[in-house]
Amino acid sequence: MIYLLVGALALQIAFGDTGAQADRGGALQELARKPFGAVMLWALGIGLVGMALWRLSEALFGSAGKDGRSARKRLLAAVRCGFYVFVAYSVLTFAATRQQSGGGSSDKQSRDATARALELPGGQWLVGAAGVGIVVAGGWIGVRAVLRKYHDHLRLDRMSRRTRQAVDVTGVGGGTARGLVFAAAGVFAVRAAVDYEPDQAKGLDDTLRTFADTPLGPWLLVCVAAGLVLFGLFSFALARWRRV
Repeated sequence: MIYLLVGALALQIAFGDTGAQADRGGALQELARKPFGAVMLWALGIGLVGMALWRLSEALFGSAGKDGRSARKRLLAAVRCGFYVFVAYSVLTFAATRQQSGGGSSDKQSRDATARALELPGGQWLVGAAGVGIVVAGGWIGVRAVLRKYHDHLRLDRMSRRTRQAVDVTGVGGGTARGLVFAAAGVFAVRAAVDYEPDQAKGLDDTLRTFADTPLGPWLLVCVAAGLVLFGLFSFALARWRRV
C-alpha cells in the first residue's frame, strides 16, 4: 500500500503537482483523507507489526530455503525486523495522533541524521561509508530484480503461465525502480560527506524530485514512479505466493 501511494504521489509531482510529498509521510496523509482512512491506517500499522514479527521469527528460527538458518540470513532478518518496528511505530503513531513521528518528512529526517553524524569523530567517513553502502544496496536490489532472483522465494508451481509473466513484469520493473531510488539516495549521502554539507542529503521525496531535474525531464520520474507502483503490486504477489 505504501509503495502504491508513494508511486502515485510521485506521478502527481511529475505532472506538475509540486505540493505532494512523495514519501511515507505523504502516503499516510493521502490514505488518511480517503473514506475509512482511519481504519486503513490502523490496518496498515497492524500489518507492519506482523511484518516485524515475521522477520523476528526468521531471525530466531530461520527462514525458508536451504541456507535459511545461516547466521547471515538471521542477521539480515534481524535488521529487517528493526526496520519494520520503526515503520510500524511511525504508522501507528500517525494513526493515533495524525502527526508524523520521527521528525517529519523523510527529507528533514535525512538532513538531521546526516548533520548529527557529521558532528561525530570521523563523521565524514561514516556518512560517506553509509552512502556507499546504500548505493551498493540499491545496485544489489536492482540486479537481483533483473536476474529474477525473487523466483527463489515464490511458489511458481502454483501460478499459471500468464500470472507468472505478470509477476515478472511487476518484480523486474518494480525492483529496478526501487534499486535506482536507493542508489540515488546513496549518491546524495556521499556528496553530503564529501562537501561536509548535510543539506546535500536527500530523503525519498527530494530524491524522487531530482529525477525530474535530469535532461530527460519529468519522464524519468514518471518511469521511476510507475516502477514504485509496480513494486507495490509485486508485494501483493509476494503476500500471495511467497514461501514462508
